Amino acid sequence: MGGGDFTIIVSRKEVVAAVLPVQKYWLPLSNLDLFLPPVDVGVFFCYKKPHDLTFGSMIGVLKEALAQALVSYYPFGGEVLSNSAGEPELLCNNRGVDFMEAYADVQLQNLNLYNPDESIESKLVPKKKHGVLSVQVTELKCGGVVVACTFDHRIADAYSANMFLVSWAEMAQSKPLSILSSFRRSLHNARSPGSYDPFLDDMYVPMSALRPPKAPQSGDDLLINRLYYVTAEQLSLLQSLATSKSSPCKRTKLESLSAFLWKMVAKSAITEDANQKICRMGTVVDGRKRLSNGDEVKAAIMASYFGNVLSTPFGKKTINELKEKPLS
Repeated sequence: MGGGDFTIIVSRKEVVAAVLPVQKYWLPLSNLDLFLPPVDVGVFFCYKKPHDLTFGSMIGVLKEALAQALVSYYPFGGEVLSNSAGEPELLCNNRGVDFMEAYADVQLQNLNLYNPDESIESKLVPKKKHGVLSVQVTELKCGGVVVACTFDHRIADAYSANMFLVSWAEMAQSKPLSILSSFRRSLHNARSPGSYDPFLDDMYVPMSALRPPKAPQSGDDLLINRLYYVTAEQLSLLQSLATSKSSPCKRTKLESLSAFLWKMVAKSAITEDANQKICRMGTVVDGRKRLSNGDEVKAAIMASYFGNVLSTPFGKKTINELKEKPLS
């Protein structure tokens, strides 16, 4: 038995709150938080069978460390509610985090990680029903362990979630926190007077100018997830192909892989007007360093900022250009 064909048994559910009292108050969402829809994001970590710990003892360590980490990362222990204007706000009330213990009758080596929709989502990664964060720790048939979290993207981006996960791990190892998070929403106050770059006029159009979307058909896969394993040798090859011999600038591995994916998307497109049809490629980037504008003090503050600081720059080319031109 493997892939996605296995059974999950949830043996225990409880709520883990911060070990110390948290003062109840409302934390407003920044403009960057409000850009995001109410979508949940999952992350999971796989571990081989430990040599000196039982599953029960690991659960105890993780829950105790989580309660300690929530003292500093109290937004994850709150809940999102609507304010008087109908906008979402975060109520920091130490509601706590839903924590589940489970067992899966599958070996770690047999998990189909290529297709996480089949093997991971809603099985090993919990579906969040309450609060901001949910955690599930699953023991596998081989003795391995999967630690998974689902969080509200309006409250944290990947950078913020990683700060929390690192702090949780440090608490579990009885280490001091290496970084203290900041929740200063004033860092993202709008400029006065406001201004915007003219390129935004080309990026957005009025909703009234768009054609009504087609009704989804049964069986349509509107969004699928895939995980790929790319070796260092393959990345080095892409990097060499993406770097022009006449240019002294060497392309980064991320740039090289992104360019390759962009060409593959264009190559798979079925269209009759490839000379005119535009294919866009966007990449989500962290804006913390970019917003500091070279100010070292602000850069240090932004490095510990908890919330969303995302931007999605994109490029556009015709399908034929992407197909015919080399990777460089």
